[in-house]
Amino acid sequence: MLIVALAAILATAAGVVLEHRVAWAGRLAGGALTVMLYVLLPLISYTGFAHLRLSVGGGVGLLAAYLGLGLAGIAAWVLGRRIGLDRRSHGAMIVTVIIVNTGYLGYPMTVAILGSAALPHIVVYDQLINGPMVSTAGFAVGAAFGAGENDRLRDRVRAFFTRNPPLAAAVLGLLVPASFAPPILVSVAHAVVDALLVVGFLVVGIYLASERREDQARLLELPDRRVGIALGCRFLINPALLGALSLAGVGIPSAYLLGSLMPSGISSLLIGHAYGLNQRLIATTIVWSTLLVLIVGSVVYLL
Repeated sequence: MLIVALAAILATAAGVVLEHRVAWAGRLAGGALTVMLYVLLPLISYTGFAHLRLSVGGGVGLLAAYLGLGLAGIAAWVLGRRIGLDRRSHGAMIVTVIIVNTGYLGYPMTVAILGSAALPHIVVYDQLINGPMVSTAGFAVGAAFGAGENDRLRDRVRAFFTRNPPLAAAVLGLLVPASFAPPILVSVAHAVVDALLVVGFLVVGIYLASERREDQARLLELPDRRVGIALGCRFLINPALLGALSLAGVGIPSAYLLGSLMPSGISSLLIGHAYGLNQRLIATTIVWSTLLVLIVGSVVYLL
């Protein structure tokens, strides 16, 4: 776990340095995202779903996670109205609550804390919870609170299926027997998890540094009450619901509980950029939520 935390911090720092010193850092980030989307994530999805055996508790956990994220988003909406946020900041806060980093950070943290046997469960949680939340609720919030123009529903639905290679790989993994994902392929997928951590946070560093430089703001701002509300909604509501069900004997996979405690996802920045939300607020929430998870996760691992 300490290696995971150190790798995330160093990769983000390397991304910041690259963005300041290398003119083609933006193109590098774009190329890395393309490789992750069309090669690395589909491989993990395929092997994870091929070896998945979803229990009743797991299915209930997925439904509960949707409910928990919905309640967290509603809480952020209510509290944002109460403190009088402008529309761009209000939408930004809601997006950082409902979009979670269950991929780049969730995969390696799950393997580090729970072991490789838990990887299929966090893959399922990421692909069936966070993926659809980005493509549906995330973009809906951006369209409702931002300044961008929304596409037609038909075009957005088509794009969801045609530009989502991990989803296609997950469906294929469900259809084939486990023998179609031999142990050597599973080992490669586990190695890819480590690569995703480094490459993903390198991209985070490049993207965050670019946004900060354009706004002429400090790289790391102290959290204000907007960030505090976002962190509270992100870390309290959904984990509390899943934890309560687990204590009640439902049998929620431990990887789901860990996934619900992951920080705000980098996809929040993509949605904010598309719809003109408050990018500075989004970036600050991502940084502080990630630092909090890395610190607490390292302490738990040591104990």
